[in-house]
Amino acid sequence: MPFDFAPSPVQRNRSLRGLANYHAGHAAEASVARHYEDRGIAICARNWRGITGEIDLIGRCGDEVIFVEVKQSRSHDLAASHLSQAQIRRIFATVDEYVANEPKGLLTDVRIDLALVDGQGRIEVLENAFAG
Repeated sequence: MPFDFAPSPVQRNRSLRGLANYHAGHAAEASVARHYEDRGIAICARNWRGITGEIDLIGRCGDEVIFVEVKQSRSHDLAASHLSQAQIRRIFATVDEYVANEPKGLLTDVRIDLALVDGQGRIEVLENAFAG
């Protein structure tokens, strides 16, 4: 008896939408990396994964390590709204995990930026976005 493993049209549309979002996210990260490099900040890691989470981009400017979370959507406001409190906690934990291996450890100068990319590819960087 033959089985039909073809996805339903709804499943197929979700898969295509998910694939498009995945590629749009990577394109946004590449644009943001170029944006930082154009400003003299060397990108030393992309999609760095630790035990606690992932950092989209990690750059260096002198002794300062810059961690960048990239969010992409139709507008900058909508992109920013995709960042949850749980994600922010994971970002901080992952930053701590990364700098623990730096020569100065947790005394390393760090900055955590939020880079927003809209549907036209415009980039807005909020430096020290999570400073209290």
